[in-house]
Amino acid sequence: MESETKLTLIKVIHTLIWVFFNIVIFYMLYAAIANKLDLWLWLGYGFVFLEGLILLIFKSHCPLNLLARKYTNSTKDNFDIYLPSWLAKYTKLIYTTIFAIVCIITLYQILN
Repeated sequence: MESETKLTLIKVIHTLIWVFFNIVIFYMLYAAIANKLDLWLWLGYGFVFLEGLILLIFKSHCPLNLLARKYTNSTKDNFDIYLPSWLAKYTKLIYTTIFAIVCIITLYQILN
């Protein structure tokens, strides 16, 4: 398989995982606001914590990011994913903030 094809495959997989985590995070936000503290919310927490653990192990880099680096010399923020460059650059900040809000709302719902 050619390097370009491998990079494309990595970008597709990385983008699909990003979409999956969008669904997870925004379901969690909905569930917390709606006080729907169900199994899906807690599974979402599990997925997010697992992702956080992976990022911690790989020093704040997604393993797919490191793998994609083998097939390109691009310095763009979106070299490894099909997202606009600004979104790829700020994804961790945006979703960590949303996740923190979910945690606060969930805690509020539990204590109320």
